[in-house]
Order: sequence, then C-alpha cells, then structure tokens
Amino acid sequence: MAVALQSRPDVPNAQASGDIAGNVPEHVRLIQMGVAIWAARAVYAAAELGLADQLANGARSAEELAQATYTHAPSLLRLLRALASCGVVTEVTPGRFATTPLGDALRDGAPGAARATILTIAGSWQWKAWDNFLHALRTGEAGMKAAFGKDLFDFLGAEPVHSARFNEAMVGMHGAIAPAVIAAYDFSQFESVVDVGGGKGALLTAILKAHSKLRGILFDLPETETDARDYLAAAGLSSRCKFEGGDFFKAIPASHDGYVLAHVLHDWSDNQSIAILRKCRAAIPAHGRLLIVEAVLPEGDTPHHGKLMDLLMLTVTGGVERSAAQFADLLRQSGFRLIRIHPTATHQSVVEAVAV
Repeated sequence: MAVALQSRPDVPNAQASGDIAGNVPEHVRLIQMGVAIWAARAVYAAAELGLADQLANGARSAEELAQATYTHAPSLLRLLRALASCGVVTEVTPGRFATTPLGDALRDGAPGAARATILTIAGSWQWKAWDNFLHALRTGEAGMKAAFGKDLFDFLGAEPVHSARFNEAMVGMHGAIAPAVIAAYDFSQFESVVDVGGGKGALLTAILKAHSKLRGILFDLPETETDARDYLAAAGLSSRCKFEGGDFFKAIPASHDGYVLAHVLHDWSDNQSIAILRKCRAAIPAHGRLLIVEAVLPEGDTPHHGKLMDLLMLTVTGGVERSAAQFADLLRQSGFRLIRIHPTATHQSVVEAVAV
C-alpha cells in the first residue's frame, strides 16, 4: 500500500500528521487522519517492548535492544528510526539510541501513566474491538461484544493484566480532571460525599485533601477494595474515608449529601444509565446533590474531544457520550432535575442535579 505523502510539493511532511487542521488540501487532511494508525502502533510497540525502560540507564544499540526485547534487530532498527522521527527516542550515533523527555514519560510507572494508557487504548484487545466498528454502527452492539462475546468489564474481570493496565490508564487519562473539578465546584457545602464507581479513589482523594472537614465513602465493586484501601492509606485518608463494596445496579450507600458519578454513565447505555441514576435517587436525601463528571457534548459542528470519545464508547463499552439535553432527559427519567452545568478547565464538566 503506497501513500506518497512526501513525494509531491503540495503534501506536507508526514510529521504534520498530528495537525489535521492546518491550511492543507482536503484530501491531504483526510489521509493524515488515516495514517495516524502508523504512529499509534509504533508507540504501542515501544510501550509493549518497554523500550523507555530499556534505555533508562543510557544509550544502547539497536542490536542490544533487540536482544533484550527478543525482536528482530533490523526490524527493531526501523521502529527506532520512526520513533526518533516522532521525538520518542533520539539517534545519538548511527544505530545507537537514547531516550528523550517525551520517551521518558513512557517508562513503567512514570507520572501520568502514559505506558498503561497506550497499552490500553492502542493495545491489541482494543484493536480487535475496533475491527468490529462497522458491526457496532450497523447493529448498535458494542464491537467488544462482537469480538469477544462479552462486555468490557466481564472481559477485564477475566484478564488481570489488562484490568490492572486499564485501571492505571483511567488515572492517566483523567489525572488533570480532579484539580479542574475541585476548582469548578464548591464541595465545602457537603458533610459527606459518596464517589459512586470511584475505582481506587483518585478523584475522591483529591476532593478530601482540598476540604479537610469533608468525609468520604468510596463505593465500587468488592474486588477493588484492596487497591482502594491501599491508595487511601497512602494518601493519609483512612480515618476520613471508608470503602464500601457493592453493585451500583443494586444499591448505593444512602443518606449522604453529595453523590459523585465520575466517568461512569458514559460506559453504559441510556437504559442502564437510568437504572444507575434511579439507585442514586433512592439513596440521596431531599437536600442532596448529584454531580456527574463527564464530557458534555456541544451542539452542531463545534469540535470536542468527547465526540470522538463517543465512538470509543460505542465500540468498546457500549456506552454514550451525551449533550446537555441528553443529560437533562436521563435525569428527568430518573427522578432528578438538572440545575446547572459547571464547565472545567478540561473537556469535562460537572453536571449538577437535585432530586424531584
């Protein structure tokens, strides 16, 4: 397959493929969107092979790296050359490579969880789901279900390595959101907050640290308890926050004044989301507040990260990213009323609702 992006004077250098909004011909912009797969798979291979960790102690030759990663040296050299053109590594002498600040972020355990995120969103299991994208468009069934015969969370439940990476990736993808949410919404009005489906507690930890008088309940599936308790203990919050295990389709801890659903509803269909919201409605007191932290899609042609994320939801989780009108309708059907949407400095917003 030949796509000669650099062989004609009207086509920009392929490194511009990440900037599809430039002043270039329409056909080039479309092709640039398509070839983004090349960089995605290159960075995925770097993450899977642990190249950044292999280079942590200094430059190494392609042959040395090939021996350490059990790969074919001439082929690995080609990958390294491509990664160097993207700034992930640098060729210090012919055939010898070192990491860069960008590449350092791909180390295992580096701040931001880029490696786990890449292994999740560009990993082979998710690509198998995307291979069924047209099936999802034609039927409404998630590509994940078509590829594996089970939904995302059942799949992850049977795959502990992928599950651990997925959980770390969620922290990496949403790491900047916690401070933005705290800046956008005043949590000091509450005495206690329940983080429904809060994972190991990254968002709730940030909220509690920002408000020293606030107490928290971290509510998630029982199998997350060990990691959650360790995370809360490391943050010094064990005395102010407790973990409760359960299923938000069945029941939610009752009688607290603040309830947070962060990046939960977009994983589920409208009917499933209404079921979750109705359990929240059964738990929340009359004076309480429900806070949904998610992307709120703008109407019309306005660009927004969530509009492409919505395709990910369709393909992998079977869920939906929603507009303000769609949130208002879900809430109305669940016994709530949307009272305000608080934008944050990120692509996420805080949708505030009260019980009716």
